[in-house]
Amino acid sequence: MAQTVNIRRDVSDPFYRYKMEKIQSKIEGKGNGIKTVVVNLNSIAQSLSRPPAYVIKYFGFELGAQANAKPTDDRWIINGAHDAPKLQDYLDGFIAKFVLCKKCKNPETDVVIKDGRILLDCKACGQRSEVDPRLKLSTFILRNQPSAKGGKKDKSAKKSRRERNKEKSDATENGDKDGSPGDSNNSDNGEPEDLAIEANSDDELTRRINAEAKDLEKDDVADDNWAVDVSEEAVKARAKELPSDLKRALVFDDADEDGDGEGASAYDQLGSWIISAAEETEGGVAAVSDVDIYKKAKELGIENKHKTLTVLAQTIFDEKIVKQIPSRAPMLKKMITSERHEKAFLGGTERFVGKDHPELIPQVPAILLGYYQEDLVSEDVLKAWGSKASKKYVDIATSKKVRKAAEKFLEWLENAESEEESEEEE
Repeated sequence: MAQTVNIRRDVSDPFYRYKMEKIQSKIEGKGNGIKTVVVNLNSIAQSLSRPPAYVIKYFGFELGAQANAKPTDDRWIINGAHDAPKLQDYLDGFIAKFVLCKKCKNPETDVVIKDGRILLDCKACGQRSEVDPRLKLSTFILRNQPSAKGGKKDKSAKKSRRERNKEKSDATENGDKDGSPGDSNNSDNGEPEDLAIEANSDDELTRRINAEAKDLEKDDVADDNWAVDVSEEAVKARAKELPSDLKRALVFDDADEDGDGEGASAYDQLGSWIISAAEETEGGVAAVSDVDIYKKAKELGIENKHKTLTVLAQTIFDEKIVKQIPSRAPMLKKMITSERHEKAFLGGTERFVGKDHPELIPQVPAILLGYYQEDLVSEDVLKAWGSKASKKYVDIATSKKVRKAAEKFLEWLENAESEEESEEEE
C-alpha cells in the first residue's frame, strides 16, 4: 500500500483527516531524452479533487520544463530528471494556491469559474476566495475550462455520464459481477470518470468541471508552448508585479534562474512587500521589524518554506549586514529549521553579495562568521557550500569570486575544529 501524508504537510497531527499518497516518480531515458514519470498522479489529483492535468502543468511551469497534460496512455510526464521529494515540495505550492481555502486553510474546496475568475468555494467554512489570476496555471485553467452549457461537448458528456450511471444501476440491481463499482466508474479509455465523485463531493458544478476537464485531452489547444496571455492588459499587470528596484529578480532555485519575473508567487510578494516597507520607513530596511516580516510570511503561508530564506537573505539586510545579523538572528532561527533552509539562506546571501552589492564581497568572511556564531548555518553546511562553486543562484564566475573571498573564514573554521579535537584528546 502506498505511503500517505497529510495534504497539509505543515500539520503534524497523525489523525488529520485529509490524506494523499506520497508522490512516486520514475526517471526514464538518458541525456537529452531524460524524463520523469509521476506514477501516482491520478491518485493524488483525486485526493485533491483537481484534474491531474492541472497538477502536471503546475509542475511544468514551476520547473520550467515541458509537461504532457494530454497523455493518451495515462503516463504523466515532465521532461528532465526530478526526484520525488522535489516534486512533493512543489506540490505543496500547488495545494496552497489552488486547493486550500484562504480563510480556514481547509482543502475541502471546489473550483468555480465565474466572470473570468477562478474561485475556491470552501465547503467547510463557506468562504469563496479568488486564485491569483497572474499565475501561469490560472491562465491555463481559464483557457481550458469546460465547454459552455448546452454545447455539443457538454451534452455529449452528460449523455455519456447518464448512460454509465444507468449501466451501473442495472448491474447493481441484477447482481452482475461485471458491474462492480471499480468497473462502472471507468470511462472508455480506462480513466476515472469523475474526480469529484470519487472524492465524495456533492457539488454538481465541481463534478461537471472535473469530469469535463478530460476534454483537455481532446481539445486542440495550443498550450504546450506554455501559453502566456500577451494582451496589453496582461503585460501591464505583470509589469506591476515587482517594484523597479527588484528587477534583479529574486532567485529561489534552478527553475527561477532565468528570472523572467512572470507569475508573481508568494515569494515575490514577500520580497516586494519588504522592499516597499523599507522605502516607506525612514530608517530603511533595518527599521522594518522582524515581527512584521514574519507576520507577512505567515499571511502568505510560506513561513516554513526554505525558499523564503532565499528571499529574506536578499531583502532584510543592507550594506551594514554584518552589524544587522545579530538583531535579525532570533527571527531567522525560528525560520531556519533544516539543512535545506540553511543552504537556501546561503544561496540568497551569495546573490545579495555577489550580484546586488558586489562592494560587500570583501566582507564575506565576517558575514559567514556572523551566521556561524548566531547558529544560523551549521559548520557542515558551510564547509560543503565552500567546497564547490555553483551557478544555482549567480553565474559561475561570481560564485567562484564569493567563495574565494570566503577562504579565510573556511580556513579558520577548519583550524578551529582541529584545535577542538586536539584539546579533547589531551
